[in-house]
Amino acid sequence: MGHSAAVWDYRAAIEVTRDWNGIVQVVLRSPQGASARVSLHGGQVMSWKNNQGEELLFTSSKAIFKPPKSMRGGIPICFPQFGNLASLEQHGFARNKIWAVDENPPPLHPNDSDGKSFIDLILRPSAEDLKCWPHSFEFRLRISLTTDGSLLLISRIRNVDGKPFSFSFAYHTYLSVSDISEVRIEGLETLDYLDNLCQRELCTEQGDALTFESEVDRAYLCCTNAIAVIDHGKKRTFVIQKEGLPDVVVWNPWDRKSKSMLDFGDEEYKQMLCVDGAAVEKPVLLRPGEEWTARLELSVVPSSFCSDNLDMQKTCF
Repeated sequence: MGHSAAVWDYRAAIEVTRDWNGIVQVVLRSPQGASARVSLHGGQVMSWKNNQGEELLFTSSKAIFKPPKSMRGGIPICFPQFGNLASLEQHGFARNKIWAVDENPPPLHPNDSDGKSFIDLILRPSAEDLKCWPHSFEFRLRISLTTDGSLLLISRIRNVDGKPFSFSFAYHTYLSVSDISEVRIEGLETLDYLDNLCQRELCTEQGDALTFESEVDRAYLCCTNAIAVIDHGKKRTFVIQKEGLPDVVVWNPWDRKSKSMLDFGDEEYKQMLCVDGAAVEKPVLLRPGEEWTARLELSVVPSSFCSDNLDMQKTCF
């Protein structure tokens, strides 16, 4: 049966369904009760719940669930660009395409394979994609739910073209929070960032923690391997750990921009915060035959957690 049978039959922890558009969704479950729901539309994580069944990701009540538009919420994958370029739609096309189940994924490190429910997906460019971005690639994505309910995403992008290409990338992660005024981020202290509200002006973070009183749209550069998003209202902390992703994008649209987005509620900015593991400042360059790997792990701990426990090793050298 090959590797695909092992993926689809892996324990009873995987459920395959279809949404109202007929698109396949895969539900992953952990032994303690956590779950994650993944759509083949965009390879997008639509939902991630903890052991108590509480939703940890934000989805707008006005989100549009109809291809080819990406859903506003969850974890859209931004590739081959994050932001806007003249030749490509905002945040690239990967989040708007129908992915396939990867029938023969190359082996991963044993630590990323054992004791988890997971699904392997793959995206290859269509003829339409090649017209707007003329580079052949294979994008393999493994989405795992660990035994303790953490969510793990591993992306591997291979250049199967005859010439080099470069790209930017982000896991555009919409976290669900109690109230944005009750949230702070630790692990960004003293870092340089590009302020997208000021024509990408280069600034330096001055505070001990990032808190929110107005619109924020920043790309923090050469960020630590782990940061903490502390939600005082829900008394929990999101721990974001990453490899291969030097930058962190932080975004909250606040009130004025919220009113301008058709697929976003006017007051929903209070219940969400995007914190993205990303590679956006310096494009990733891949030569023919080379592969790039990025890893993101999201976990939740009680708010008594102290960020001093995090491994604050730099990712840039």
